[in-house]
Amino acid sequence: MKIKVMKLNKSAIIPKYEHNDDSGLDIFSIEDVELLPGVTQLIRTGIAIELPQGTEAQVRPRSGLALKYSITVLNTPGTVDAGYRGEIGVILINHSKTSFQVLKGMKIAQMVITPIIRVDVQEVEELSETTRGDRGFGSTGMNV
Repeated sequence: MKIKVMKLNKSAIIPKYEHNDDSGLDIFSIEDVELLPGVTQLIRTGIAIELPQGTEAQVRPRSGLALKYSITVLNTPGTVDAGYRGEIGVILINHSKTSFQVLKGMKIAQMVITPIIRVDVQEVEELSETTRGDRGFGSTGMNV
């Protein structure tokens, strides 16, 4: 499967897999941004993509940024629909107590291309019963 990538900025870096067996393509910042503690910022990548019909791109955090610096993608996973042709932006948030410097050319997130399933929505008066029913949010307990 192929995706088309267009540079919208000369300094943009085409997404790439770091290793042959990676599921996520690294995506990169085209700007220097100081991300203050508790602040959310849209980081530009300088690229637009064309996805095959029936797919989406999911923008996900990088585990190293999350573990070492408490930097993550706020709306994870962010969805890029197949029909979108604008610039890919990454919404980063700084959960740490110190500033973080996003630099031009820095890997800021990863993009995973996934198939999508479209469904027909049917309104009903009731749903089938299950053993779980409507119990959610912690209903399975905590095994310590």
